[in-house]
Amino acid sequence: MTNHVPHHVNHRFDALTINRLGLWLFLVSDASFFIALLSSRFFVVGTSTPEHVDQVLGLSLTILLLLSSLTAYRAEAAAEHGDLPNAKKMLLATIGMGIIFVFGVGYEWYEAFKHFPPSTGFGTVLFTLTGVHVTHVVTGVLTLGFVYFRIRKSKTIGDNQWAVEGAVKWWHFVDVAWVFIYPTLYLIK
Repeated sequence: MTNHVPHHVNHRFDALTINRLGLWLFLVSDASFFIALLSSRFFVVGTSTPEHVDQVLGLSLTILLLLSSLTAYRAEAAAEHGDLPNAKKMLLATIGMGIIFVFGVGYEWYEAFKHFPPSTGFGTVLFTLTGVHVTHVVTGVLTLGFVYFRIRKSKTIGDNQWAVEGAVKWWHFVDVAWVFIYPTLYLIK
């Protein structure tokens, strides 16, 4: 006796569905890591924020990442519509803003070390949260760079559509993480 499956029923998932599911599961697990780090701020130092926290730099870094999310979105939209030149241009803009962000956090560390070194409660929280986030930004920049080099000489998006989509989703996650880190470190008094 053979097991007959109707023709319209497909028990297999296509590779794109599996890739998307895998990325979303990874993002959810990584979000729980950030939630634990964010909550440690309140456990370690409560709601007190030192007066030497550079509000202007924190806001500038936030605006930069939000703009980079816009360029990442535009890269993905351009790739979806087959506009490879704009996809490439927007990927490069996103990468550039990510690199500027990393240097901005480096400057923040230089200044922060004078007022609250890692041996202090707030210093521990600041350097841990921003350090983990910068690591994510660097991996995002590297991922976007990999995608850019993969499509830089292409005439069409072809099989690279998922590469652009996946890299941009990762970048959006990194940006959203900062949207929670910024008020936790800079705004709570």
